[in-house]
Amino acid sequence: MSPEEIEKLRFPVGRFNPPETLALEHIPGMIETIRQFPDEVSALINDLPIDALNWKYRPGGWSAKQVVHHCADSHMNALIRFKLALTEDEPTIRPYYEDRWAELMDSRQDDLLPSVFILGGVHRRWTQVMQSMILSDWNRGYIHPEYNRRYTLYQALGNYDWHCKHHLEHLRLAIQSNGKYNDM
Repeated sequence: MSPEEIEKLRFPVGRFNPPETLALEHIPGMIETIRQFPDEVSALINDLPIDALNWKYRPGGWSAKQVVHHCADSHMNALIRFKLALTEDEPTIRPYYEDRWAELMDSRQDDLLPSVFILGGVHRRWTQVMQSMILSDWNRGYIHPEYNRRYTLYQALGNYDWHCKHHLEHLRLAIQSNGKYNDM
């Protein structure tokens, strides 16, 4: 495979570019992406046979089940980051090694139900929090020490809007691959 083909599989919706200015008209659509995400994941994985959960979306990439478990891990952290930023002044969040988390035993389980339940609950609560936010809340932020940068909650929302779309496409690619990337 060419580097361009691998890049397209790795970032099927493109790389994330954080928005620099607050655009209020985009917020409802991004919140809707967050709200719908658990149902979209469930629709994709509901009737998959167990071996399909092990199919990868690209050579060297995660399996479909690792993507689902990763989203549960990542989005739990996202809700906590939002709540920290809404209740503290410029908190420094705690990064984590998502690649290492994806290798832990719970991220290799064929039973996706716990992660699907986590996504459902986290996304419901996260949506409620965001729907209750006022304009000034979107400019609140946190410090991400891995990037030595401040992110507003609006930028974080943009990131997780992208993250949902990014990983839904990974799941679609894994299913379409029919396992062809597993030995690569």
